[in-house]
Amino acid sequence: MTHDDLIEFRKATISDKDIIWSIIQQSIERRRIDGSQQWQNGYPNEQTVESDISKDFGFVLTVNGNIAVYVALIFNDEPAYNSIEGAWLTTGEFVVVHRVAVSEIFAGKGMAKKLFDIIEDYVKSQNVKSIKVDTNYDNLAMLKILEQKGYTYCGEVFLAGGVRKAFEKVLI
Repeated sequence: MTHDDLIEFRKATISDKDIIWSIIQQSIERRRIDGSQQWQNGYPNEQTVESDISKDFGFVLTVNGNIAVYVALIFNDEPAYNSIEGAWLTTGEFVVVHRVAVSEIFAGKGMAKKLFDIIEDYVKSQNVKSIKVDTNYDNLAMLKILEQKGYTYCGEVFLAGGVRKAFEKVLI
């Protein structure tokens, strides 16, 4: 990564699907190797990616035209978040960050941190002031990023067959 790299954030298209699915498979394997239980039960799968793209939830961060990171951003809709053991910081509109997956080619280059900065700018541009995210208790890399980016631990939610740590960041 250099200052000359062209970094773009855009909606994913169906022509991106195969690359995105391959990046998610890399992330599934990375979590397994790291000893995490997250994403080890058949979710997310290829149909999840197709659904994200068809609903305009799927986004990619590209570096010089190559997909580096995939993420699903969902506005105001995560039924699992309605029943939190704990309390959210806000009750208004929000964006949920799901399915963050970094390509092996770009792993270890700070791309997930950059993604969260870009998501904040995007969410602000949509006049939404809250970002909510959950992750597995054993996804140490994501927990570290959320801490570094100023997310507040709000409690636990039950999602995709397991208990997840839930976080929120209120944008100013």
